[in-house]
Amino acid sequence: MFKIEAIIRPERLEPVQLRLRKIGYPGMTVTDMEGHGRQKGLHSDWPEGLRVNFLPKTKMEIVVENKDKAKVLKAILLGARTGEPGDGKIFISEVKDAIRIRTGERGARAVSKKVRD
Repeated sequence: MFKIEAIIRPERLEPVQLRLRKIGYPGMTVTDMEGHGRQKGLHSDWPEGLRVNFLPKTKMEIVVENKDKAKVLKAILLGARTGEPGDGKIFISEVKDAIRIRTGERGARAVSKKVRD
């Protein structure tokens, strides 16, 4: 299993969600945050010399089975990309185990997109 963390523009979250839903991955965790990369945030020539060093960003996290990693990454890339600086980053890390609290299922069964009762 893999955890995919994507830091994207807030306005690109909906296009990413739509693409993920189409491939059967509707679930994710989303956090509103601030940050900057190479573009170094916004700068202003206001009288006080105001510098806004952080830009609004959205972090989405999703854990996927090995077999679905490539298609989930493609959906995120296609949904998030504008071609302009500040589009974001994707981080991928291996997940050794997962547990579904409700049922106690472990591993890939705990993150499976199928609903089990």
